[in-house]
Amino acid sequence: MPHTEHRTIDFFAEDALPAPRTTPAEAELIAARDLGIDAHAEALGSQQDANFLLQDGNGTAVAVLKIANPAFGPVEIEAQDTAADLIASACPDLRVATVLRHPDGTPRRTTIDTDGGPAVARLLRHLAGGALSGPRYMSPGTVAAMGTIVARVSTALRDFRHPGLDRVLQWDLRHADRVVAALAGHIDEPERRSAVEDATAEAWARVQELAAALPRQAVHLDLTDDNLIRRPGSRVPMPDGVIDFGDLTASWAIGELAVALSSVLHHDGVEPHHVLPAVRAFHAVRPLSAAEAEALWPLVVMRAGGLVVSGRQQAAVDADNTYATGALDREWRIFEQAVRLPLPVMTRLVRNAIGFADAPVTADDPELPLLRDITGDRIAVLDLSTDSDSMDAGAWLDTDAEEAHSAAALAKGAAATATRYAQARLSLAPALSTRSGATVPTGIDLRLGRAAVIQAPGAGKVLSAGAGIMEITHGPFVLTVSFPAAAAVVTAGATVRAGDDLVHLPAGSRARIALRTSDSPAVPPLVRPEYAAGWLPLTADPAPLLGLAATDREERTNLLERRSGVFATVQEHYYATPPRIERGWRHHLLSTEGRSYLDIVNNVTPLGHAHPRVEQAVARQLRRLNTNSRFHYASVVEFTERLAALLPEPLDTVFLVNSGSEAVDLGLRLAIGASGRPDVVAVREAYHGWTYASDAVSTSLQDNPNALATRPGWVHTVDSPNSYRGRHRGTHAARYAPEAVAVIDELAATGRPAGAFVSETFYGNAGGVALPDGYLAEVYAAVRRHGGLAVADEVQAGYGRLGHWFWGFEQQQVVPDIVCVAKAMGNGHPLGAVITSRPVADRYREQGYFFSSTGGSPVSSVVGLTVLDALRDEDLQGNAVRVGGHLKKRLQALADRYPVIGAVHGSGLYLGLELVRDRDRANLEPATEETAELCDRMLDLGVIVQPTGDHLNILKIKPPLCIDTTAADFFADTLDLALTQLGHAG
Repeated sequence: MPHTEHRTIDFFAEDALPAPRTTPAEAELIAARDLGIDAHAEALGSQQDANFLLQDGNGTAVAVLKIANPAFGPVEIEAQDTAADLIASACPDLRVATVLRHPDGTPRRTTIDTDGGPAVARLLRHLAGGALSGPRYMSPGTVAAMGTIVARVSTALRDFRHPGLDRVLQWDLRHADRVVAALAGHIDEPERRSAVEDATAEAWARVQELAAALPRQAVHLDLTDDNLIRRPGSRVPMPDGVIDFGDLTASWAIGELAVALSSVLHHDGVEPHHVLPAVRAFHAVRPLSAAEAEALWPLVVMRAGGLVVSGRQQAAVDADNTYATGALDREWRIFEQAVRLPLPVMTRLVRNAIGFADAPVTADDPELPLLRDITGDRIAVLDLSTDSDSMDAGAWLDTDAEEAHSAAALAKGAAATATRYAQARLSLAPALSTRSGATVPTGIDLRLGRAAVIQAPGAGKVLSAGAGIMEITHGPFVLTVSFPAAAAVVTAGATVRAGDDLVHLPAGSRARIALRTSDSPAVPPLVRPEYAAGWLPLTADPAPLLGLAATDREERTNLLERRSGVFATVQEHYYATPPRIERGWRHHLLSTEGRSYLDIVNNVTPLGHAHPRVEQAVARQLRRLNTNSRFHYASVVEFTERLAALLPEPLDTVFLVNSGSEAVDLGLRLAIGASGRPDVVAVREAYHGWTYASDAVSTSLQDNPNALATRPGWVHTVDSPNSYRGRHRGTHAARYAPEAVAVIDELAATGRPAGAFVSETFYGNAGGVALPDGYLAEVYAAVRRHGGLAVADEVQAGYGRLGHWFWGFEQQQVVPDIVCVAKAMGNGHPLGAVITSRPVADRYREQGYFFSSTGGSPVSSVVGLTVLDALRDEDLQGNAVRVGGHLKKRLQALADRYPVIGAVHGSGLYLGLELVRDRDRANLEPATEETAELCDRMLDLGVIVQPTGDHLNILKIKPPLCIDTTAADFFADTLDLALTQLGHAG
């Protein structure tokens, strides 16, 4: 092709666009001779150009040499470099691969001869950090950051004009139909070729309906995971750089986002709904029009189809191009994900994500009810949601839960039962599953208590009729009736009037009734909650056809917004976008969407959620009496006797309170009162509570970043005896005790002997790290030598969680003077206690009297007794030994495979998995961002786990003590999967 200054590419006039065949040696010569830089060249991948990383003698990257495909003329290259400069100026915090310049300001560009003709070669700024490409799972934060960058680039280019934009590219989605038509023959597999042709034909038809309303502008058109560069040093991939303007052109603005979304779809674990954070982020910066929202997913499909056919063609004409051939499987996965759901579904999902959701579709009242002689008041509507009492006691796990509920209603005289449209059915939620279940119904399931006739509710046409299913028109809808036990009495093509017989069903029959819009695709009976917002707008509630009230689907104020409106924001919640949890059972937590999660963090409920014995005991006591502990009743006596009997002599006297914070606060007051000394020694990196005294001795930096600087003068701290990452590690951890003793002795020497030493007996906040052997024995002896008392915080460690010991102080072979306990005592009911000796307790009278309105109330005491009974009867401490030991071995095996796991701490079901970036180095750099990303991914996979520790780099593993080996294995397997997807495999 002759070379002219102002020619631009027309892809359809080219036979093919093989990349220039340039060797690294030739690239070095071009860089030195023509562009004024001596460097070592290393080939980089590219679809149609030739790219080389140029490095100096020290291996430092200095530039990228880009040799454009000979088909691209100088005016196009000039447009690309100008656009890059424009974006860099408009977005100064965004790194952009701009063209490097000579000292006189002219671009380092030249024209060279290649085997395909003259080509433009230039030097571009190298952006450190690496691309987002590869199979690694993309977290919602990364996906959202992509959307933000795409929107900012789109905004910066909105008014850009240049002759070099007038191009006909195969990547321009305005020509996507022609590209597929021209290149589909390169797909050798007939089934795949047909799939691409059919999907793109449907998508293109939809795009053409919207094309006139789609804004056009200059677009980068390749803001993909290959061309968005992650911020240097970012531990979780977070883009802040843009490269490769080779596809710059003028096209539909929305194509910019469609191209970016498609590149997310091949990553491990990613489904179509995972791209929605990018859509929302884009819309927040550069709002989408209604037409653009409608066109977005069809264009994603067109991009996916174009990638497949173009990749096959490039591999055929440029077989030595490993970049092109290596992308074929990835491109097919993008296509599979793009067409995983029907276009109307994904379009409505996109619209919903940006606040364009359609109002629920409703059908007109029928002329006649669908069921002859069975009126709505004879139909029992089943509630199978998380709010339903029928789901109590783990009934949702029974495979026949719905059948049993229905049978019970029929036995009470109902003529039929019906489920609810669009209401997530907890009975369909799979337990211990990394994938959500299809829990949201798009219709209504009926069960008949007697024979019935399904009749036409109005005039319509029979679209299909056969054994088990029939479809007839009903106004603007298609009415689908499924009836596996009978045959239709009408035939396809027939016209029916209101009241005509459709199906005769015998007693005991089941039928499904559904309404979908006449232009919608086939709708599944049940859909997954992530996609319900896409499917449900294609359907209508059939309840009015049965004489029932429609399900109330009116949009309500976002619950999180309501929470933030009245709840102090300092009372944080787990996760940025948390699931709404309204039910628990044993070690399961259940969302209103019918998603089951494994609970790995809830040490508040050792017996498990919704324990029947606790529920029954509380209900029974509430029916009788609940008052304060100054009244005389048996349960408070029985409970405190039982509690005191669990502790060694001389700990025989109990105070009852409502929480761990209150328990520690009271414990400190007891120690100070009994010793007569106001100073307290506490251990760093610990959390004890939120009351004045318990907060004063708390030194966790995550709970209070200024904890060490804001302690009152009466609090003195000693070094955290952390044998893993503290100053003294391994066998050297024995130094912590003598150092703490020295602090205590020095205080006494200055005339301020400590009245109390307070610490957790087994580090909880720091991730389940055991105190060094003998630590408490030495420190307790020192504080007692100077007249002080030892206060043991057992709020987290106590009550059998450690497995081998009921109390944490038993592991240290010591007896404290005061023990503070809470959390596990009430299995979620607010209950705490302080246990001490009679002489210490009696000294409290010198400070006044003690009283707690609900601490030790009849209900609280009954709860406490019931928890102790269940712990004993269900051998939950033994379960902590068995399941905890098994789980720890599983986690240690993962540590052998994943370098990011630095250590597995803890005992029983009081474990911590510490994540580090350099476990073989001395500083053990905490993997804080990686831990947060891992917790978010685990939530998506059905596990609730949270970070802890001063660096938030430790997985807190403190599940209900009833957890079984199956659930423990699910946690370990899911953690294995998540670590692999996040790229942590060694």
